[in-house]
Amino acid sequence: MIVVDGEGIPVGLTLGSASPAEVKLIEALLNVSYGKSKVKRLIYDKAADSDPLRMALKKRGVDLICPHRRNRKKAPLQDGRKLRRYDRRWKVERTFAWLGNYRRLVVRWERKLSMYRAFFHAACMMIVLKKL
Repeated sequence: MIVVDGEGIPVGLTLGSASPAEVKLIEALLNVSYGKSKVKRLIYDKAADSDPLRMALKKRGVDLICPHRRNRKKAPLQDGRKLRRYDRRWKVERTFAWLGNYRRLVVRWERKLSMYRAFFHAACMMIVLKKL
């Protein structure tokens, strides 16, 4: 999982197993140190539509912007005005496309997570250096 700024430049990342639900990994992602930058808005897909996650993020001062699931039992907690910002999610997808240019990340050759993490950090560093 990766956090990007408004231009699609990576500012924080975390790697984890594919087995837990994404909702449980979001808080771990926000616990990563980002230097002086603070996450104010989190734009995510429908996987983050969870009332406990919304409340936890609200305590941190983070505004969660995501569409509601169709099978939601409770009433929606946000109106359509915030969802207009959801259109900016393409910047995150573009960052993943940039990471896809590094073949070593697309096809995982490393058996150890520490080696994969090192190459992932190196790829993010290359993206940041290209944008400077």
